[in-house]
Amino acid sequence: MNIAIAQTKYRTGDFEFNFKSIADKVSGISADLIIFPTVDLYDIGGKDLLLDEKVQQAQIEFYDRLAEQNFKTPLLIGDILIKDGNVLVSEDGFFDINGENIYVSDEYSDDVICDLYVLAKNSYFAIGKYKEFVESINTNNNFVYINAIGLADENVFAGGSFAKNRENEIVFQAPLCKELTGNADFNAPVEFTDEPMEQQVIDVTTFALNEYCAINGIKKVVLGLSGGIDSALTAVLAAKALGAENVLGIMMPSMYSSQGSVLDSVELAQNLGIRTEKHTITPLFENFMEKVAHEQKGDLAEENLQARLRALILMFFSNRGGYLLLSTGNKSESAMGFGTLYGDLAGGYNLICDLTKTNVYKVSNYINKDEEVIPQAIIDKAPSAELHPGQKDQDRLPEYAVLDDVLEMYFEQNKPLDEIYAKYNKPVVDEIVRKTYRMAYKRKQCCLGVRLTERSFLKGIELPIVQKYY
Repeated sequence: MNIAIAQTKYRTGDFEFNFKSIADKVSGISADLIIFPTVDLYDIGGKDLLLDEKVQQAQIEFYDRLAEQNFKTPLLIGDILIKDGNVLVSEDGFFDINGENIYVSDEYSDDVICDLYVLAKNSYFAIGKYKEFVESINTNNNFVYINAIGLADENVFAGGSFAKNRENEIVFQAPLCKELTGNADFNAPVEFTDEPMEQQVIDVTTFALNEYCAINGIKKVVLGLSGGIDSALTAVLAAKALGAENVLGIMMPSMYSSQGSVLDSVELAQNLGIRTEKHTITPLFENFMEKVAHEQKGDLAEENLQARLRALILMFFSNRGGYLLLSTGNKSESAMGFGTLYGDLAGGYNLICDLTKTNVYKVSNYINKDEEVIPQAIIDKAPSAELHPGQKDQDRLPEYAVLDDVLEMYFEQNKPLDEIYAKYNKPVVDEIVRKTYRMAYKRKQCCLGVRLTERSFLKGIELPIVQKYY
């Protein structure tokens, strides 16, 4: 049997878009069966849309409309078979198509005997999981895994569909975050390719931003350019996703900002070709001190005021120009609550909120592997919010290498504390864990972003805000 695999983009609740995504592909494919990802609303991020009776009816009509096209080739869409003008559902998962025994499931079992096993499960992207998943499939049947590409709030369905033959050899592989249709030749093994983590992150985050903006009718984004690594990486990803002409960077130096921070931001903007504006917050700060505070103490309130004045400027541009404000905080800072509510945590979307600081540097260095896109000075400088003279992040945080490893061990690997204590100083570990719990209230008020790990603060980590243990 000639099998075609159609890795397809879907959008939640957009039945017309999804209909065209499927129907437009059929005419250009020569095959005995075309396998599409599942498009049921539940499987593409529908959440409580499923409770809406009109939406339920639209889902039924969607399949009926596809059947009415009377395609010459049968379509297997998840566990729904469109054949000879009919919508067919199997109670046991088996279909007979041209004498071939096809089994469809949303989970894998190695004890099913069939001619073709189709694993139809839209799975979200998580760093390091793709190759592991491919290798976990040991099949004695011809096998197809079909995954959609699409954005479901924080989750990114990134594709990576593949097929194996009865000898468990890869015979077909689709890329991440790209639509692709191809025929699987089960007699012709191919080499499995796994992009570096850094490239996968770039592909997934830029795809996510592009989809978020397209679905919500957004054309342009704005972000603060601080001269730091986080805003630099965010700017690079935004320009790659939307085009440099649609990215505005705002430089907002204060009386504590170094000259290098501004110059580095200007160089970055020139490298990317994005537009910039510069608005110093010093007069706003001084006026607030005089008119409202009446005295200057150099305390936390004044540090947070600087962050909130910057947010005020950014939100003005967002409202005035119809820009989506990109927040630029990373996972390490988020865990420690190292950010100001209604200040640098303000924003509508965050591309790097699930990247630890360590991975922010890895992706940034990867971007620079062929040419210097991010000025090296930004990568080399010690991270600082520059909210008071000489401030460095490490004055208030553990070393990022330690912090990120503890977070990885505690959340991603679910290691017991005693095992983490064996590697790192107990008071340091305890403070990291305690702060992660105590700062949950801040994260609850942060914007939507891109999930990149199995256990993200967006989804997968559910820490109680009101608790007494930590």
